[in-house]
Amino acid sequence: MHARPFRRARVGHGRARVPARTHVRTHRARVRRAALLAAPLLLGTAALTSGPAAAQAVSPASPASPASPPSPPAATAAGCSTPYSITQTLEAGTTWRMCWHYDANAGLVLDNVSYQPKSEPRPIQVLTSAKLAQIHVPYDDGGNEYDDLTGQSFAQGLQTLDPGECPGGTIKSVKVPGAWDPDHPDVNGLCVTTRARGHAYRLGRYPGETTKVQQLQGKDLLVYTVNKTGWYEYIVEWRFSADGTINMQVGATGTLSPVDYDAGDGRGWPLGKGAKDYATSHSHNVFWRLNFGLDGSSANRVEQFDSTTTAQSGALTPKTKTVRTPVAKELAGDAGPTRWWRVVSNTGKNKDGHPRSYEIVPGRSSKYTGRAFTKHDVFFTEYNKCEQFASNNLANCGAGAGASVDRWVNGQPLRHPIAWVNIGYHHIARDEDQEPMPVHWQGFQLAPRDVTAMNPLTPPELSGHNGHVE
Repeated sequence: MHARPFRRARVGHGRARVPARTHVRTHRARVRRAALLAAPLLLGTAALTSGPAAAQAVSPASPASPASPPSPPAATAAGCSTPYSITQTLEAGTTWRMCWHYDANAGLVLDNVSYQPKSEPRPIQVLTSAKLAQIHVPYDDGGNEYDDLTGQSFAQGLQTLDPGECPGGTIKSVKVPGAWDPDHPDVNGLCVTTRARGHAYRLGRYPGETTKVQQLQGKDLLVYTVNKTGWYEYIVEWRFSADGTINMQVGATGTLSPVDYDAGDGRGWPLGKGAKDYATSHSHNVFWRLNFGLDGSSANRVEQFDSTTTAQSGALTPKTKTVRTPVAKELAGDAGPTRWWRVVSNTGKNKDGHPRSYEIVPGRSSKYTGRAFTKHDVFFTEYNKCEQFASNNLANCGAGAGASVDRWVNGQPLRHPIAWVNIGYHHIARDEDQEPMPVHWQGFQLAPRDVTAMNPLTPPELSGHNGHVE
């Protein structure tokens, strides 16, 4: 494992030098019971993992409530046994399939994610694997900085879910590697359910028309866990829509740390009566690691798109030009109002003959510029099994390799690209964060682009409108 530099941690109003990954979190951490403080040292990703390879050691899924989701098709996701398989059919016959396992540092990992609209003869693989790659939390006063996944027992903080938290779904049992309580490693902590999302589409009438109003109310497959880290609880949520869209987000809730109420640094926000008690502001920089496998192949390519608008003389409308640039080598990219990226299949095309791809659509982000690995919104690196976490990477990737994603962008050709997405949130506390704290979300979307020739939810009477309107 890489040893990280010592950082200063506040103890009361003084400071003490302690190891970065093992110090007691005085700003944010609750004092855990002695048994929890005796948790074993986390090992590397490969060493502690529960999932298909450890199927005999994990309890089968347990129902969360009398209500249950619709019966899935007989076929399950490729590469895993039934307890580790998730299959759900949504509106218009779209079916999502995937495997899951639980990692000792990343928590929930999704594998072999595929999408099959009713019109497609076979599943279309989208992702080989997808997971959180870090939650980096630096405090504004410069006193504390945390890597919650690889330094603060994120995975071991998996919470037991109440049946009411997974309405109409199933709560699966998870064997937590390196559990704080080794006698009780199984946690009913993975919810698989569906949730209404409103309109999937709507096409109304023009005045004087009597045609049918086309509208469809959609549901998402929702897969999530809750992980407690210090005073925070992170809701790690994955949503899969019938039109092929994937939304991934993290919601932070729990409570504010009361030991922050010291007004010592002048950077916080007053809470409570008057302006005596302050909560220290801080950032949550969340990273995801996406290993695409479009159409079952890791040989995908990356493209960047930039649009520029130029004013014309007189009253003419300004012109906008969009340029596509192949990303042939590793990249640290910055998003912009008119910049976006897509990952493109080299093997699969839709029925119109267009290459299938997925577009990365970042959500709102507050970029933290204090570290090199947080200065960019997207990284594309060539696959390396050793490179698993965006910062404080636990495995030793060799001399000079470094322990963060910025160090891995070194000009290699992209033949098997890994996408790293960074979404930041600057948390300046408010009175309403007391207590419990309302959930604040940060995340992004993968949007299908030419995966199917038309909207996979198109009703039969409109199916002839491909490229033109009859």
